[in-house]
This record gives sequence, structure tokens and C-alpha cells, in this order.
Amino acid sequence: MDIVSALFIENFELRPVPGPSTRVDLLGAMFSMPAPAAPPVTVTPHLMVLIRSRRDDPPNGVLEVVFHDEDGAQVARNVSPFSVEPGKFTYRLVRAELEYSRLGTIEAHCRLVPSEHATVVPLTLLPPLA
Repeated sequence: MDIVSALFIENFELRPVPGPSTRVDLLGAMFSMPAPAAPPVTVTPHLMVLIRSRRDDPPNGVLEVVFHDEDGAQVARNVSPFSVEPGKFTYRLVRAELEYSRLGTIEAHCRLVPSEHATVVPLTLLPPLA
């Protein structure tokens, strides 16, 4: 299995198209966001991870997402088992509570267990809007 994509998003929609096939419409993909208030602050963004299964892959897997701050400290972790038909795609929507003690970047390290390879997605917290 492979992680095809991982993005912080505002929303998404799945829609069928002829084939049969499915389209994934991602809305509001982001790598930064203004803080809702001055730090310290907690934000709860959605991280969508798209996963591809090869035809000879087992139908079950585990997605682990570990969030690290700029100092490398773990600030959150999510483990999500999933099943997917061989040769198909699935997704996992991870909603983390990310505590920012200061403005800066937290990285989501996404991996399929037991692989050590991670897809890394940053989310930078910007100053609050005036």
C-alpha cells in the first residue's frame, strides 16, 4: 500500500462518475492558517490521507500520524486501522487537536505501519487576523 496524498483541508466531497469511478473534490487545501487567537492556542484542522492498495496487497492496514513541533517534540498522535479492496483506494480523515504554544509550524508525519517511510505535511500557524 502507498500514501498517494496527504493534505490539511477545509472540506471534501466524493462524487461518482461514469466508469464506475469516483472523484474526490478537495476544498480549501492549506499549509498555513491564521491563529484564532494569540498563542497558546489549540486548532483542530482536518488532515486527509489518500491510500492506494495494489492488487496483491492485504485488505487491511494501519495509518499512523504523528505530529511534531519545530523542536521535534511529539504534540499529538493518531492511529487508524482501515480496510481497502485490493486494487482500490481509500481515505482517512484525521482530526487532531494541535496545541501551539507559539506561532510556527507543526508537521504531520503520516506512515503506513510497519513502513518507516513517512509523508510529511506542514501546517504553519500565522498571526491572528486583526
